[in-house]
Amino acid sequence: MKILLVGNGAREHIIGEKLKASSKCDELIVFANKVNPGLAALASVYHVGDLTDMDAISAFAKENQPDFAVIGPDNVIADGAVDALEQVGVKSASPSQECAQLESSKAFTRDLLNKYDIPGNPLFKVFTDEEGLMDYAEELGTIVVKADGLHGGKGVQVQGDHFDTLEAGIEFAKEAIKTDGRVVIEEKLIGQEFSLMSFVDGENVVDMPAIQDHKRAYEGDKGPNTGGMGTYSYAENLPFLKESDLSAAHEMTVRVAAAIKEELGEPFVGIMYGGFIAVKNGVRLIEYNARFGDPEAMNALTLLKSDLVDICMAQIEGALDQLTIEFEKKATVCKYVVPEGYPASPVKGEHVELGELPEGVDMYYASVSEEDGKLLMSTSRALAFVAKADTIEEAEKLAQTAVENVKGPVFFRKDIGTQELIQKRIDMMQELRG
Repeated sequence: MKILLVGNGAREHIIGEKLKASSKCDELIVFANKVNPGLAALASVYHVGDLTDMDAISAFAKENQPDFAVIGPDNVIADGAVDALEQVGVKSASPSQECAQLESSKAFTRDLLNKYDIPGNPLFKVFTDEEGLMDYAEELGTIVVKADGLHGGKGVQVQGDHFDTLEAGIEFAKEAIKTDGRVVIEEKLIGQEFSLMSFVDGENVVDMPAIQDHKRAYEGDKGPNTGGMGTYSYAENLPFLKESDLSAAHEMTVRVAAAIKEELGEPFVGIMYGGFIAVKNGVRLIEYNARFGDPEAMNALTLLKSDLVDICMAQIEGALDQLTIEFEKKATVCKYVVPEGYPASPVKGEHVELGELPEGVDMYYASVSEEDGKLLMSTSRALAFVAKADTIEEAEKLAQTAVENVKGPVFFRKDIGTQELIQKRIDMMQELRG
C-alpha cells in the first residue's frame, strides 16, 4: 500500500514510523510545510508545500494516488483536508471538517454534550456578545475562559493560572468574541487532568493507555503554557485514577461518537482524544481533540503492538470491532528538549548536538532542520525523547539521561515522570476524594 501522511512534527514522525513498520506499507508519502529529517528518511516522496492550501494537498494526492491518508495537525483537519482528499477519491483515517468541530469549536462540543444528555460538562455558558459576561462570571466565582476556535494551545485561560481577577478574564473573553464570534465561560474544575485517546470508526471506540501531559514550561507546573513539555504513562492505570474514571471517560467518548453521527449525519473517523479531569465526584470533560496529541502520541504509539495500517483501514471501513488492538504493559516517559527562552523568547537557528541514545529510548524530530549534517533548532519544541521500561522510575531515568546528552542552548523539564511529582497528584486526589 501507499500511504499519505500530512504534517511534519514529532507526532507525524512517530506516526510515519509506525505506518512504515507495517508489512502492508510499501510506500510512505509525505506532504509537509518543512523537512523533518526523521520523517524524510522514511518517505519515498516528501513534498514541502503549504499546509493551509487544501487544493495543493488534494493535487499532491491526485498525482501520487495513495490508498489512504492520515492527517496529523489539528488546523489542517479543521481546514478540511479530509474533505479535499475525499474529492479526489482518497479516504482518510482522520475526521472531516464537520466532525472536527469537536476540536475546532469549544461551543459545539459543550452544546453537543448538553443536547444529547451526555454527562461530563462543567457549568458553562456560550456568549456571542458582551452582555451578561460579568454576571455569569460572578455567579460561578472562579472561571475558565475558552476562545471558541483553534489557537495553538493559547485559547484557554484559567483563573489563578493565567489571570487573577474576574475583570481580567472578562477582558480576554471580549477579545475572544471579537476573534471567534463567541466565547465559552466555564466553572473552574479542581482535580487531576489526564488524556485518553481513542481509535474511533464512527461507532466503535478503542482506548489507548491513559497519559498525563505537562503543558507548563517550567518545573513544578509553573510558567506559560506550551504545546506540551512531556508526558508519562504507567503499565496499568495512572496511580491517581480509579478504573471507574477510565470507564466514565470511555463511555463519554462512545456517546459523543454516537451523538456526532446523529447530529451531523456522518461518522467520526480517526482519533478522538479526550482531555479529562478526575474531580471529587467523577470525571468531567475539559475538551476533545480530533487527532493524536503531541507528546501523547509518543507514549501511546511506542506501546502499540498492533499494526497501525490495519487499525487505520478498520477505522475507514467501520470495522474496529473486528480487530484486537494491543498495547504493551509497560511505563513510558516522554521529555521534550526545547530552545532556551521557549516559549516566550526562544533562541532561533542555534545548533544542537545529539548525544548517545540509551537503550530503551527513541528520539523523534520536531521543529529542527538539517544543514551540512548539523541540526538547527527553530523557535518551537525541538526533539522528543520517549523511554519505555517496566517501571515509571526506570523510564524516567532513561528519558532524563537522553535529554541530558543533548548539547546546545536548550532546556527541558527534569521533573516529568518523577516520583515526587506523581506523589503530589496521588496526595491531591486522596485529599479531594477522601
